[in-house]
Amino acid sequence: MNIFSKKYTLPEIINLVLIGIIGIIILLLVSGTIYALARSPDSNPLFTMGKSDAAEENNSSVFLPYDDIRVFSGIGRLRIPLSNSSTMVLSIAFPYYANDISFTEELAAKINDFREIAVYYFSSLPSEKLVNMDEEAAKFEILGLYNNILRLGRIEALYFTDMMIIE
Repeated sequence: MNIFSKKYTLPEIINLVLIGIIGIIILLLVSGTIYALARSPDSNPLFTMGKSDAAEENNSSVFLPYDDIRVFSGIGRLRIPLSNSSTMVLSIAFPYYANDISFTEELAAKINDFREIAVYYFSSLPSEKLVNMDEEAAKFEILGLYNNILRLGRIEALYFTDMMIIE
């Protein structure tokens, strides 16, 4: 007996259609899983929804995500009491990529930590080291301390502006 020669009732037809749809969904899921396992991990997506960077690259010149370099000066001017009862006035700045939104937000959230690190570093120096301070060595040490607290990026260079010691 053929499946098409029998007279089916409406519930039986709905049942057959649903079984057919479930079969097609299972077939699609199995074939998609096999295809995904066979593809190389670094291959491009098959399709994208909405505007994507890949579409921009195909339609225009190469997209440079890190072309907007700015200077972070949110630490402000620090007045640091030193061990020899004088005061150091110091501003610290550094370059960062403005397009890296998550790193920019982390920098803004860490402003107080940056201030505390600089104040602690300079206030703990002995007075004889302050007189002949090696600015590059201080930048290198503070840069390392700053990068130790950062999780989403790295600071590449530090600039000291307004560096004065007031007796």
